[in-house]
Amino acid sequence: MDSVSPKILDGKALAARIKEGLKKEVAQLTAEGLTPGLAVILVGEDPASQVYVRNKERACAELGINSWKHHLPADTSQEDLVQLVKRINADPEVHGILVQLPLPAQIKTEAVLDAIDPAKDVDGFHPVNLGLLAAGRPGIIPCTPAGVIELVKESGVEIAGKECVIVGRSNIVGKPLAFLFLQEHGTVTICHSRTRNLEEVCRRADILVVAAGRAGLVHGGMIKPGAVVIDVGINRTAEGRLTGDVDFASAVQQAGAITPVPGGVGPMTIAMLMKNTVTAARRTVQTLD
Repeated sequence: MDSVSPKILDGKALAARIKEGLKKEVAQLTAEGLTPGLAVILVGEDPASQVYVRNKERACAELGINSWKHHLPADTSQEDLVQLVKRINADPEVHGILVQLPLPAQIKTEAVLDAIDPAKDVDGFHPVNLGLLAAGRPGIIPCTPAGVIELVKESGVEIAGKECVIVGRSNIVGKPLAFLFLQEHGTVTICHSRTRNLEEVCRRADILVVAAGRAGLVHGGMIKPGAVVIDVGINRTAEGRLTGDVDFASAVQQAGAITPVPGGVGPMTIAMLMKNTVTAARRTVQTLD
């Protein structure tokens, strides 16, 4: 690796550019009589979830997207939550529905996500949308994986032919991201808790994405010199500081491009949510045509 400093992939700046384009698109749609609308459902008083919901509301206001918040008590039953989702499914002014996760223990997440109309599933978590993604067909793409792809492209590295290693196999990030890398002609490896020789596998990566939910899991010694490193993790230290799944201080010595935490993937996830909402609204017009 040469002595050139690694490129810090600024998710805030990239998200701002994407949102600027969406703002013009929303204004055009509104002028044509269609204002995109997003309904957010929050159950309980989880502080982190409340912050995320406020950020989404702020982004909607900034872009001119209508937004509605349904804040339910922590003891809400699964049946009541599913009934609310079904009512919102039927509301023509709402083009996107987002259920903030995690949900309280008495509610099965799958039952709620499955109740969302796939056409309004702007998180991209419904089995129909995940199935379309796996089949390489048009659907709604999960926000964080979509944001990761945009950040990799921002690095200037072409994905085609590259070794893409993903640490984490969740339905929210790891699995859908693997399909997106495949669509871009990357060679994909997914690592998880049973992976042997994790360090060795990570060192093969031209593009390394870490989404395991474990602070500092990946350090500089696990990174191929010049690799693109995308840190999806958001963890809070005992002192209250946000940190990722990658040990930034050592990783930055090896990486060719790397995302910070915070300020990397997080802003991109919200930008992609806004994009999915606008896309869902536009598709209602195409369906009517």
